[in-house]
Amino acid sequence: MRPSRAGVAPILVLAGPTAVGKSELAVALCTEIGGEVLSADSAAVYRGLEIGTAKPSPSERAAVPHHLLDLRAPDEPFTAAEYREVARVSLAQVRARGRIPVVVGGTGLYIRVALAHSGVPPVPPDPRLRRELEARPPQHLYAELLRVDPRAAAGIHPANTRRVVRALEVFLLSGRPISEHWEEGRPRLPACLLVIDRPQPVLRERIAARVASMLRLGLVAEVEGLLVAGVSPRAQSLSALGYRQVVQCLRGEAPAADLEASIVRATVRYARRQRSWFRSEPDAQWLDAGAGPAVALLPQLRALWSKWCRMRQLGT
Repeated sequence: MRPSRAGVAPILVLAGPTAVGKSELAVALCTEIGGEVLSADSAAVYRGLEIGTAKPSPSERAAVPHHLLDLRAPDEPFTAAEYREVARVSLAQVRARGRIPVVVGGTGLYIRVALAHSGVPPVPPDPRLRRELEARPPQHLYAELLRVDPRAAAGIHPANTRRVVRALEVFLLSGRPISEHWEEGRPRLPACLLVIDRPQPVLRERIAARVASMLRLGLVAEVEGLLVAGVSPRAQSLSALGYRQVVQCLRGEAPAADLEASIVRATVRYARRQRSWFRSEPDAQWLDAGAGPAVALLPQLRALWSKWCRMRQLGT
């Protein structure tokens, strides 16, 4: 793939719901086109969250450079605005090396703010307002968000109180729904957005297999270690999918016998919200991986990428 007319390598984005096979496909593609992976995963930014985030294996990292992983300690907060700043630095560095940035992940907001000139609400945190909101029952907060900003509510898990509070904070302080800020952040850097998907029954089977594997590999012990190390059970990192359910189980707030099923249910619901988010991206091209290995999409993906690059060079 040659650089665009401006001499700047365009960006490829591989998005899609969790467990669809994005990571293995990204490694295979990067090996062919001279790419480097930029992770767009809001949980993988935390050190110590390994099993439940399905981070790339050592062999995958050895084959292709990976960026934007392990950016924060698990007891530190991390915002979309901070992600945007580090992502922009990584994009520039990869391009400066003459390599292709390949943004890979399922956190739609991270992808959007990394590529956009805006999209992060210019509303500073208000500690007093946050304390008032956090004192209310989480279900009441989510119901209020559904009323004032249903589009934002569709992309936020009801149990993710931190993000619900932030969305309400932006609305109350600016008078505008946070989803309007997101709309202003439509991708503006040259980016080819490809969404990988699978039929719902197939994806559910893959999610169930991944959750079972994570538990066998020691997800519960990983969370126990984080708590013993002093990470608060209310930390932003431990609100991530899978980690939240394990914390509830360890604290006696949910039955241990239901742990695996509860993670699967929550992950399936999350995958639906991810699909909804990416359907709102007008320039996205969808690829169906069916029931086979994700790397089987490689020829089709390569063709779409080459076509997109030719169109960029021709100015079409």
